[in-house]
Amino acid sequence: MLKPRYPYFLANAPVFANEALPVTDKYTGEVATRVALADAKAIDAGIEAAHQARGAMAALPPYARRDVLAHCARRFMERFDELALALCVEAGKPIRDSRGEVTRLIDTFREASEEATRIHGEVPSLEISARAKGYRGMWKRVPVGPCSFISPFNFPLNLAAHKVAPAIAAGCPFVLKPASRTPVGALLLGEVLAETALPKGAFSILPAHREGADLFTTDARLKLLSFTGSPGVGWALKAKAGDKKVVLELGGNAACVVDETQGQRLDFVVERLVAGGFYQSGQSCISVQRILVHDSLYDALKAKLVATVKALKSGDPKDEATFLGPMIDVSEATRLERWIAESGGKVLCGGKRTGAMLEATVLEDVPKTAKVVTDEAFGPVVVLSRFSDFEAALAEVNDSRFGLQAGVFTDDLHRALRAWDALEVGGVVVGDVPSWRVDSMPYGGVKQSGLGREGVRFAIEDMTEVRLLVVRDAPGVR
Repeated sequence: MLKPRYPYFLANAPVFANEALPVTDKYTGEVATRVALADAKAIDAGIEAAHQARGAMAALPPYARRDVLAHCARRFMERFDELALALCVEAGKPIRDSRGEVTRLIDTFREASEEATRIHGEVPSLEISARAKGYRGMWKRVPVGPCSFISPFNFPLNLAAHKVAPAIAAGCPFVLKPASRTPVGALLLGEVLAETALPKGAFSILPAHREGADLFTTDARLKLLSFTGSPGVGWALKAKAGDKKVVLELGGNAACVVDETQGQRLDFVVERLVAGGFYQSGQSCISVQRILVHDSLYDALKAKLVATVKALKSGDPKDEATFLGPMIDVSEATRLERWIAESGGKVLCGGKRTGAMLEATVLEDVPKTAKVVTDEAFGPVVVLSRFSDFEAALAEVNDSRFGLQAGVFTDDLHRALRAWDALEVGGVVVGDVPSWRVDSMPYGGVKQSGLGREGVRFAIEDMTEVRLLVVRDAPGVR
């Protein structure tokens, strides 16, 4: 079970400042624990501590950064069940999915531990003309400095890890604001980080309400802001961030195309569509939302999909058999219930809500202008449509202000490559759903879906800057 209360972490140390933030069990609605809530004074102190630690963190040798990250990975493995249960309770994530996220947390820290000693530079040739004869160049990557991280509620462990682990590998001190609805996972990360020999001030983990957390965005001592969350909030934060670097991983309405070559493997395709669309109640930026199916397979796929979705077990996320747990709160479930009712489409299954539990829902014949098509549903609903022309299907995928990831089920290599060329997204997944992700790959979006890329190596690039050295040969050397 969760502890009765949790501190925040200020300059590497736990602080039981108060018990002002209740954290509910998302299935029962009851308060499961209480967390210390940071005020503006604590946030300012955390930023100042990171500012003061920038030199010590930059000077930390790569092997020392590696060892910190490797220690964390080991400790997360030892605390595996505790971490999974915390996720299950505070996020309402089914226990099997919670274990999967803890596995990814460990993967992310292991990957970062390896990358910590691989932050390389180059020796470029500067002698591109006679004017540059005798000049030698080399460059290296140096830490950008103190970073600000704001993580979301849907992956409280792993999306925080995708900020924290690269920062340590790069040598950047940081302040982290976890989502106020799911802060416990990040604080458990803090407990493990506090066991290490990181310099004082290297990290602060400070739960705070959004309206009181402007310093995470506006403070000039911070040199990078990395935010994961909704597009409206993300772009507003960018506008207030001043001259610091900004990395945004925002939302999407991910599409998946199923062409006519998939007739012999419809069972597999449906299995993956269900996983991609309804995993953790669809509360993922790359959850399958739009499914485009070739005319020749549409009726057969629809029948299999609806039958499979109707059979999903929903209920208590602590139950090993549960596939579909609650949405994060009643207001979000109510919003999506309203979108479904207003969609103008045909409800093939689902659509009903009890509290924060919304049934897994499949729609068809939905107008292209409906919110459940154009906006990010962020819940357990998918929209079916049909196509006869592959190019037209790609154009429909692109008819969106979002561009995070897309999936394409095809056996045609030329179509796979065409999709990679034509789709306006950060990633194209062929032979699987857009919801697939491994933690080393470059992950992020275009258009309203964000700026920059996550994935440990790519996040390190954002958290470092190139510093050039030019050396002129002494006169007469050559």
